[in-house]
Amino acid sequence: MKHLVKSIAIVALTIGSVTFAKAQKIAHISLDSLITLMPESKTAQEVAQKYLKELETQVATMETELQTKYADYMKNRDSYSPIVAAAKEQELQDLNKRIEDFKSQAQQDYQRKYGELSKPIYDKAKKAIEMVAKENSYKYVLDTSTGNVLYTEASDDIIGLVKKKLDSMPAAVIPGAQTTPTPKTGTVTPKPAPGAKPAGSK
Repeated sequence: MKHLVKSIAIVALTIGSVTFAKAQKIAHISLDSLITLMPESKTAQEVAQKYLKELETQVATMETELQTKYADYMKNRDSYSPIVAAAKEQELQDLNKRIEDFKSQAQQDYQRKYGELSKPIYDKAKKAIEMVAKENSYKYVLDTSTGNVLYTEASDDIIGLVKKKLDSMPAAVIPGAQTTPTPKTGTVTPKPAPGAKPAGSK
């Protein structure tokens, strides 16, 4: 009888361990590699390159205009009156600044466009990861390309429990701060009884 009870206990423990291990299954994937394998990435790359080409063409047009105006200025500057020469120089400086500003804005605009094109691809990839994780009972899926957690099961928020634990712990020592003890929450300073003399008085 004892042998039977012991055998049942071992079987129950084994089943419990397997169930726990299964609930804790962890998987990993390189999200960057997955994105590269998706055909949508090639399409997005083509659209992004076309957009970048348009920006580069505009920059080239502006730079050609600057070079033409600069060459004209250098050719005729000796014939310009001081006020006309100053106006031409200011025009060249303004055009050069517009080009630099456009380049900076174009770079930001391209990054925004690329992010806009990439978002639906990443959303689809993460959705597929989530589906696979649920189908195969993975509790966590880690991204090996960044170290981020791509999927995790719903869990309890323990901030209340941790806050309660923090209240029972000593205050952290902050370098350079005054070490005035902070009274615990809920403590009340006792008042002297009516007619009682303050401590230390005669």
